[in-house]
Amino acid sequence: MNNKLTTIYIVRHGETEWNLKEIMQGHVDSPLTAKGHEQAMSLAIKLREIKFDAIFSSDLARAQKTAEYIAIEKKLAIITTRALRERCYGKYDGRPRHYFFDDFRRYLKKRGELSEEERFKFKLHKSVESDFEGASRFIISLREIAVGYPGKTVLVVTHGGIMRCFLIKLGYVSYKEIPVGAMFISNGAYIKIESDGVDFFIKETIGITKAKT
Repeated sequence: MNNKLTTIYIVRHGETEWNLKEIMQGHVDSPLTAKGHEQAMSLAIKLREIKFDAIFSSDLARAQKTAEYIAIEKKLAIITTRALRERCYGKYDGRPRHYFFDDFRRYLKKRGELSEEERFKFKLHKSVESDFEGASRFIISLREIAVGYPGKTVLVVTHGGIMRCFLIKLGYVSYKEIPVGAMFISNGAYIKIESDGVDFFIKETIGITKAKT
């Protein structure tokens, strides 16, 4: 067994006000709801027995606040970075979700169904980050963490959209299994992976459900 593999827990933040109102968040922020705070506290309890050597978080407040609940018990400082942010939805950030999904569906209807590879690189608008772009920056950040903490256990608090991009990139799920707009990655969900700084090995997923295809 390679004892230099880094174990990384990738966590989605707690529920936010805009999650409830179905507003696209992306790189714009909204506060955790009362339920979101409860989810973060529950997650801290669930992960209580795990000895983390470092905690990383997206620099967006909803992720940082979730990370704080876990960091307090672990007595660790939170390292924030833009690289762990949610996928950027550009002109759709801060707008009701239906604007994005209506435009996306119209595009698919007009151009026909895209292949998995084409869809992964598809940009609805020049300001919108493609799944490929989001997954790429996220993976670079995870690889840097794995290289910096060989043999250690690290917590990463991030966002549902970027976790979805990551899982699709790894081939763990297909677009049909986690459709656009479907909430199959719950608030407080996490992915446990191991990495040697190059490859990623999924060991466990909690709070992630695949759609029936």
